[in-house]
Amino acid sequence: MPSNKTGLTPVEAVKEAIENGKLGKIYSIQLSCFWNRNDDYYANSWKGTKDLDGGTLYTQFSHFIDLLYWLIGDVKQVHSFMANYHHQETIEFEDSGVAILEFYNGAIGTVNYTVNSFGKNMEGSLTIFGEKGTVKIGGQYLNELEYQQIKNFEIKNLPKGNTANNYGTYVGSMSNHDKVYENLVEVLTNNGVISTSSFEGLKTVEIIDKIYSQAKRFNNYALQGTCYRYN
Repeated sequence: MPSNKTGLTPVEAVKEAIENGKLGKIYSIQLSCFWNRNDDYYANSWKGTKDLDGGTLYTQFSHFIDLLYWLIGDVKQVHSFMANYHHQETIEFEDSGVAILEFYNGAIGTVNYTVNSFGKNMEGSLTIFGEKGTVKIGGQYLNELEYQQIKNFEIKNLPKGNTANNYGTYVGSMSNHDKVYENLVEVLTNNGVISTSSFEGLKTVEIIDKIYSQAKRFNNYALQGTCYRYN
């Protein structure tokens, strides 16, 4: 049975499928964030500093972690590897990392991220393996439904995703910031419903902090291209 709802983004359509039980129990996930951030991006800026930037997951990929929490749920524990391979002269933290996650609902997964994709952004994708189906939301910014195989169900009629924000020397995330401002105006002027609560925002920060916390605890923050295991 296909889903004929129009206007949903791939992420929203998959969220709806999960909530309606179309994928059954979620077994595991793979989140991939492969972007390019060259030296010009970080030059003469707060970007890349520990105090104001905080880390690659905070500035580049927090939206992806937020969507992971929204779709799959809260994270119970983390093991991770991180290193700075290519930006040792420009940033004060990692440019690549891999995290293994265990969710409170029993699902497991990995987050593989880097800003070392050569020349340009390559991919932002989330693959979900469930009891009754497998889906992959892909493209560069989670803006395309690249794969689906779901028992007696099909997601259809998805609109074309928004283009990315082009800043000249680099390309940013998908252009959806206008939706945030529209929601804010609606809440303030027409008693609208806020799309994202402060609690959800704090949860995203909490998950990212879990990924970094073990590195800080064991003082194994990798800055010289050596890969460490944080556990």
